[in-house]
Amino acid sequence: MSIGKQTGRVMKVWTIAATLLIAPGMARTAAAHGGAGTPTETWQEQSSADREQEARDREQEKRDREQEARDREQEKRDREQERLERLDELYSDGREALDEDRYDQAADKFSELAELNGPQTDAAMYWKAYAENKLGKRDSALATIADLEKKYAQSRWIKDAKALEIEVRQSNGQPAHPESQPDEELKMLAITGLMNSDPQRAMPLLEKVLSGPGTPKEKSKALFVLAQNGSPQSREILARIAKGESNPELQRKAVEYLGMFGGQQSRQTLAEIYASTSDVSVKRAILKSYMIGGDKEHLLAAAKGEKDSSLRAEAIRQLGIVHAPEELRQLYKTETSVEVKKDILQAFFLTGDAKFLAEAAQGEKDAEVRRAAIRNLGLIGSEEARQALLAIYSKETDRENKEAVLNAFFIQGNAHALVTVARSEKDPELKKIAVSKLALMNSKEGNDYLMEILQK
Repeated sequence: MSIGKQTGRVMKVWTIAATLLIAPGMARTAAAHGGAGTPTETWQEQSSADREQEARDREQEKRDREQEARDREQEKRDREQERLERLDELYSDGREALDEDRYDQAADKFSELAELNGPQTDAAMYWKAYAENKLGKRDSALATIADLEKKYAQSRWIKDAKALEIEVRQSNGQPAHPESQPDEELKMLAITGLMNSDPQRAMPLLEKVLSGPGTPKEKSKALFVLAQNGSPQSREILARIAKGESNPELQRKAVEYLGMFGGQQSRQTLAEIYASTSDVSVKRAILKSYMIGGDKEHLLAAAKGEKDSSLRAEAIRQLGIVHAPEELRQLYKTETSVEVKKDILQAFFLTGDAKFLAEAAQGEKDAEVRRAAIRNLGLIGSEEARQALLAIYSKETDRENKEAVLNAFFIQGNAHALVTVARSEKDPELKKIAVSKLALMNSKEGNDYLMEILQK
C-alpha cells in the first residue's frame, strides 16, 4: 500500500473519531435547547445570545458610568452649596453680634469670613473694621479699611468704608464702649415720629442715616420707615438704593421693601434691576420680592430665560410657592433638561398638584424624572396621590422606581397600599422591602399582615 493511501486511511479514522467525540456534546447542547436544531444552528443561537448579553452588559456599564458622573457632579454641587451656606451663616452670625453690641464676637466672625475669600469678603472686611472701631481698635480698623480699598477698589462697600474712615480719624482716640454710643433706637424713634408729622424734614435725615456709617440695624430700620411711608418720594429713594446706589446689603433690603410696596411701578423697577445686574444675591432677592408681590409673570420669565441654573431653580420654586400650576405646566411642556424638570416637579409638590405629578410619573420616558415625580407624590397625603401611586406601581417596569413607590407609601403612612403590594408581589426582594417598611409603621393593618406571615 502506498504512503498516500495509508495517510488517507488515517485521516478518515481520525475524522470518524472526532465526530464520535463531539457528537455527545452537541446532543447535550441540543437537549438543553429543547432538542431542536442542528449543531450548527445551536452554536449560532448560542453565539447570538452571547452577543445580545454582551450588548446588554455594555449598555448597563455605560449607564453606570453616566450615573457615576452625575453622582460626582452632584457631590461637587453639594460641597459648593455647603461652603456657601457656611459663608452665609458666618455673615448672619456677625450681623447678629453687631445688632446685639457684641463687637468682639462680630470682629471674630467677619475676620474668619474674610479669610475664607468668598463672595462676601469685601462686606466682611467693612464690618470687621466697623466692629474694631466700636471696640476702640482704631489702628486695626484703619488697617482693615486700607486693605479693603486696596484689594477691592471697585467694591460697592468702598463708599461706606470711606465714611467709616472719616469717623475713625475724627474720633479722639479714646477707647469706645457700647454704653457711650449715641442711642440709635431713640434717634430712629424721633425720625419715625417726624416722618409721620413732617415727612419733608424727615426724608433728609433718613437718607443721612442710609449713607452714613451706621449699624446694620439702624439702616434697616431707616429703610423700613421709608417703606411704611408709602409716598412717591419714599418709593424713589428705595428704588435708587435698590438699583445699587448703596452697598449690596442695603440694595437687597431695598429690593425686599419694593416687593412689599407692590404696584406696577415697583414691579417694573425690579424687572429693570434684574435685567441689568449680575449680582446673584440681588437677583435672588428680586425673585423673592416677585413672590411676595405674587408676580407670576416675571417669575415665569426668569424661569424661562435665566442662564444661572441656581437662579432658574429659585424662580421655579417661587412659582410653586405662589401657586402657579398653569405657568409650571407651560414651562414643563417645553423643558428638555432632566434637572430642570425635577425642579419643576418639586414646585408642583409645593402647589399640591397630585394630578400633574401622577401624569409625569406615568408618562415621562426618562426613568429618573418619573422617580422624581414619584417621590414628590409621596409627599402629598391626598387620596388622589395614594391611588395614583398604586396605579403607577402596577405599570412601572423600572425596579428603582418600584422601590421609590414603596418608599412613597411609607412616607404617606399608607400601610394598606404596602399590604396590598406585599400580598400580590411575585418578586421576593420587592416583597421584602414592602414588609420591612410595614415593620416600621406600627399600624393595625400592617401588624395583622405581619402576624399572618409568622403563622404560615
